[in-house]
Amino acid sequence: MDYKEILFSQQDGLAVVTLNREARKNALNSRMRSEITHAMRMAAGEARAVVLTGAGDAFCSGQDLSDAGSSGKLDLERTLRDEYLPMLQAIYDCPVPVVAAVNGAAAGAGANLALAADVVIATESAFFMQAFSKIGLIPDAGGTWFLPRQIGLAKSMGAALFADRVSARQASDWGMIWEAVPDAEFDAHWRARAAFLASGPSKAFAATKSALRESFGRSLAEQLSEEAHLQGQCGKTRDFLEGVTAFMEKRPAEFEGR
Repeated sequence: MDYKEILFSQQDGLAVVTLNREARKNALNSRMRSEITHAMRMAAGEARAVVLTGAGDAFCSGQDLSDAGSSGKLDLERTLRDEYLPMLQAIYDCPVPVVAAVNGAAAGAGANLALAADVVIATESAFFMQAFSKIGLIPDAGGTWFLPRQIGLAKSMGAALFADRVSARQASDWGMIWEAVPDAEFDAHWRARAAFLASGPSKAFAATKSALRESFGRSLAEQLSEEAHLQGQCGKTRDFLEGVTAFMEKRPAEFEGR
């Protein structure tokens, strides 16, 4: 695919997808959603970690409300079903760690695009906003699913109904994101975090994602059984052998992702 609305780079096992509609605060239009979906699916088969970030001073301002398509009218149900669903599924289902490096405002669908990632690292000047009620809508792009699981029903309800800005520091304190980083350190920090993941034990990371996510639907006994199964698989990898050998030799492990 010839990317026009995103930038895509891949090096040393790390794929970086940059939303690149800076003049529109990286608002999501139909083509951008298609390009993100394509890039994520390609990265899933080639990279060992993926980063989603934005160009300029915003991560993503949400749905581009001027993007009505050929009909001249924005069909929200069709757009969410046919365009958002595959994009978010491609992010959520990616077998390697996905990091959202939130470099600025993340509003509406842009906030929930970030929350679809495995780990969210935000610059301290960034904020998250469920802006939907301001235009008579409900949180979409997965917001009604991600938020209650990350911050509980009470905080989710307030964030959705009042549509207040939630600062990156507040989001970190609530457990909505992993960490908020001083602006001056942000770029170097997320790159170091992403490089760590891209050079890590990929099969163990994939199993970790699966185990944590699926635990909500299991009893303790079921989860312990699944842990045993997944750990058995990880114990047969080259990375496990390397990790143990490196530990015994008192040196950093050099994982291959196998």
